[in-house]
Amino acid sequence: MSASPQVRVQIDLGRVQSNARRIARDTGVPVLAVIKADAYGLGAERVSGAIREWVHGFCVFRPEEAIEIDLWNRTGKPTLAIGPPNVLDATLYVRHHIRPAVSTVEQAIALKTARPVLCVDTGQQRFACPIDQVNEVLRAGECDEAFTHATRMEQVQLLRDAVGGRVGRLHAAGSSLLHEPEALLDAVRPGLALYHGAVRVSTRLVECRKGTGPAGYSGFVAPYHGAILAGYSNGLHAGPCLVNGRPSRLLEVGMQSAFVETQPADKPGDEVVLLGDGLAEEQIAKAWNTSPHECLVRLSRSGIREYV
Repeated sequence: MSASPQVRVQIDLGRVQSNARRIARDTGVPVLAVIKADAYGLGAERVSGAIREWVHGFCVFRPEEAIEIDLWNRTGKPTLAIGPPNVLDATLYVRHHIRPAVSTVEQAIALKTARPVLCVDTGQQRFACPIDQVNEVLRAGECDEAFTHATRMEQVQLLRDAVGGRVGRLHAAGSSLLHEPEALLDAVRPGLALYHGAVRVSTRLVECRKGTGPAGYSGFVAPYHGAILAGYSNGLHAGPCLVNGRPSRLLEVGMQSAFVETQPADKPGDEVVLLGDGLAEEQIAKAWNTSPHECLVRLSRSGIREYV
């Protein structure tokens, strides 16, 4: 996926800060900010610097994500690499103040001196330790922290049953469980909740036409339509948008352009908002038949980023 030079991605770091402060205040437990995938497309270097005052640490997927932006030296906050360890050199983790997530005895032994964190499988069935092997991995790595990827309260309870009272810190709640007091445990790992409302993606109509019959590759029919210079190579799908502030839709998306439903008064140069101004990730995700997380990552990477 590439960025279209015709698409403007405005990132409000003040909104990200406000979200981080609110999460810390409302949960009352340490916040481990998820900045994997370049902070969901917002830019991990800028985001981590903006919120370091309100978080206790950061979560990435691979250790390289923290190393590439020199996260420890820039923020003074530790990192948890929550993906499967692609590097089994404990000294690398120690040098950069990164703790690896482990799920097997072999990983735990290899990374023991890096203070590994046990990842427990409570239902996702990937990159995590089956509950019947928890004791072995805990002992092998001398783990003092454990977590799970939970989206339901029963998964939180499974973690507590498997490891509760045996480690110093437990965490399970990502963005979807921040509203559940019993899920907060000893820390929370917000991702999407940090970025909600912080991104505005827009472009401009490059032409407008009155429909004269079937148009585009799909043969759609619309009374009036326009075109923008962004397409599926930039992460777009057909779905909702705003034209001059009113609800509209992307009728057909091509490689590097897309058709937009317009009205007679619309003209080239008018603004088309792809995200923001009341058009939320959840609304787009429903039309795209995917998750809000994917919508945010795609649209945040669809154009040229600027920080406001």
